[in-house]
Amino acid sequence: MGDIDDIVKEKRVVFVTVGTTSFDVLVRAVDTPEVKNGLFKKGYTDILIQMGRGSYIPTRATAENGSPALDYFTFSSSIADYLKSASLVISHAGSGSIFETLRLGKPLIVVVNEDLMDNHQSELAEELAERKHLYCARPQTLYKTISDMDPGSLVPYQPGDAKPVAKLIYRYLGFPED
Repeated sequence: MGDIDDIVKEKRVVFVTVGTTSFDVLVRAVDTPEVKNGLFKKGYTDILIQMGRGSYIPTRATAENGSPALDYFTFSSSIADYLKSASLVISHAGSGSIFETLRLGKPLIVVVNEDLMDNHQSELAEELAERKHLYCARPQTLYKTISDMDPGSLVPYQPGDAKPVAKLIYRYLGFPED
């Protein structure tokens, strides 16, 4: 009855975001056959890269020979829809991208940009990885992280309640507490 070729494969998109800066090392890492094949083996069918100000242009491709389709763009007024439709997000270590992805409950690999001078972002990514909310990688360890990952083992992120802190600040500043 149903030939295997007649079954439409569910699209599983990996969305890669570098934010507004340049992170060519990450884009290059994702564009390697090793990483693309690793993602394909995990069941991902498409890779979409938001490459920011980077100068490295990844290779556009259609899905074939054990590799997902790949496309890219530089900027968008909002990446919210891309995050919502992604099955996996690979992101730079910016706190906005991290927390927006975690709030959506998407599996996340944060890749730390080791070229940044004050790398406070790595502290955030490593702490959240230690709490098992995401995976933390470096560009050179991305393939191993993908190979070893089990998205089902991630712990959902529960945002904290900021009201007690806000009340304390209001009290300190002399504002009414209602």
